[in-house]
Amino acid sequence: MMMGGGELTYELSQNAYIKLVLHALKHRTTAVNGLLLGRANGDDVLEIAESVPLFHNHLSLLPPLEISLILIEEYCATKGLGIVGYFHANERFDDSELGNVAKNIGDHISRYYPQAVILLLDNNKLDALPKGKDGGPVMQLYTKDAYKSWKFVGTDGGSHLIIKEPAANTVLLDYISSEKWHGLVDFEDHLEDVTKDWLNPELFK
Repeated sequence: MMMGGGELTYELSQNAYIKLVLHALKHRTTAVNGLLLGRANGDDVLEIAESVPLFHNHLSLLPPLEISLILIEEYCATKGLGIVGYFHANERFDDSELGNVAKNIGDHISRYYPQAVILLLDNNKLDALPKGKDGGPVMQLYTKDAYKSWKFVGTDGGSHLIIKEPAANTVLLDYISSEKWHGLVDFEDHLEDVTKDWLNPELFK
């Protein structure tokens, strides 16, 4: 656990960033969610090394969520990582609020990792990406305040949430132009067909 007195900076890796955006683009007409895996880097930086897409239907069903958490925690133990946050994209394009499903799952994660973060994707900005438009930041950052409530902190590109690799957007646009999202597997896909690997080992090859 980080014990520094200052505010944390969240460093999001290129692969984690690309994977969660592709998940949202693959399922544009439904809400999607997933987990953020990472580790502390000193007292004031949290590295988000990986993202794991979870579901694109029935996001709030408890049994599949519990199964996914068990398997993902086992994977984390082999990589020296922990579940440090959650990402979510709402179903409606005009919905930019952090809803109860996201808050509840975020609350669950924060019980085990108090510095947990939620990334809420902006559907309008995501829609602009395949068109080659620079829609600005595509994610909103939420953390727990002193009253244990989720508060908006800022957007990617701000002082708190940094995409670690400067060329990440260039790589992302290349993946979008080649419609790479078709090959992305989330945990829901894995539960329906166990031959589909939720770790997506082929995605970045």
